[in-house]
Amino acid sequence: MKKKIFHGEIQPEMFARALIAEFDRGNFLARQIPTPQGLIVQIATRPQRQSGGQTGLTISIDRVEDGVAVQIGDQSIFGVAASLGSTALAALQNPFSLLGRLDDIAQDIESLQLDDRVWETVERVAAAHGASLQLSERLRRLICEYCDTANPVGESSCIACGAPLGNVQPLTCPNCGFVVRRSETICPNCKRPL
Repeated sequence: MKKKIFHGEIQPEMFARALIAEFDRGNFLARQIPTPQGLIVQIATRPQRQSGGQTGLTISIDRVEDGVAVQIGDQSIFGVAASLGSTALAALQNPFSLLGRLDDIAQDIESLQLDDRVWETVERVAAAHGASLQLSERLRRLICEYCDTANPVGESSCIACGAPLGNVQPLTCPNCGFVVRRSETICPNCKRPL
């Protein structure tokens, strides 16, 4: 499961509306389910689809401090794999049978690219609303450990008492937006090097 945190003035509903608009058509069906933390959007192939195998994907969109966390679950691709397998078996028996299954192959390929298309939609919505993987403006303030004064991120010492601020400087993972400590070398969320 992949998770990214977008910081800024954005709400889970903004992501959900865009995902439903993008995927609730053609062979796909999308629906929104409210949760206490935010929303879940489920995308699946329609039961009465014209071609391709069955697949499904769940996207969890939760409110977090100064932003939204988007997590995409593992895609269920057994139906797609079965459809591709039957196409391959039919092609071995009769190569001309591929001509009759072109729609199935195209739908199966589109289904396999579903999670990439979801991330593209999520990132497009975040960019349109000024949200990013970088810290929000409110989180860019450091509170001095000694005098509790708010300081801008990047200050080496407190503007009020002069105490060093190096240990409290926040960072975010450039890959997923997770807030990490300076001492961490690997992101605890996505496991990529910082």
